[in-house]
Amino acid sequence: MPAPRQAQIAESPERSTPPAGRNLLFLREEELRLAQDLLFFGYRDFTAGADEILAGMAMGRAHHRVLHFVGRRPGITVGDLLGILAITKQSLGRVLTPLMEDGYVLQTPGRTDRRQRLLALTDKGAALERRLFERQRETVMQAYREAGPAAVEGFRRVMRGLMGDQARTAFDMLEGPPAP
Repeated sequence: MPAPRQAQIAESPERSTPPAGRNLLFLREEELRLAQDLLFFGYRDFTAGADEILAGMAMGRAHHRVLHFVGRRPGITVGDLLGILAITKQSLGRVLTPLMEDGYVLQTPGRTDRRQRLLALTDKGAALERRLFERQRETVMQAYREAGPAAVEGFRRVMRGLMGDQARTAFDMLEGPPAP
């Protein structure tokens, strides 16, 4: 009779420490529903301040996402932004066109491939992105302070675990060095 999976993991010689969450393999439905509730309420309140600023400018979360990712990666191609946002060209166009027309985002041709469209924030766009970031930064800083460093690392691991492969790839690209 084969050993249970849990025992195989614990006895694995290549592992010096047990995998994270090993004692949580049998989470009850109520604990999972609580996690879902926390995600819903946390996201609602995390986005509320930025939503308020954007609503006064006739913008929404889609505009915020574009400003955020273009600000995080100046010179990002439209193609890469589409991949990060996981939306269609048409959906991106509905958000990006007004941001460019209103002077928040600048689009330029690629340096080596003129067909590429590179995006960057203008000074006006950078100021708005900074204002939105500062509004949300306070919320995150307070939560991180209250939770402590171990919980912050745990949060990062959980959030990364919630990501699918496409999101993880996009996240790793954002966190890596900028493209030349």
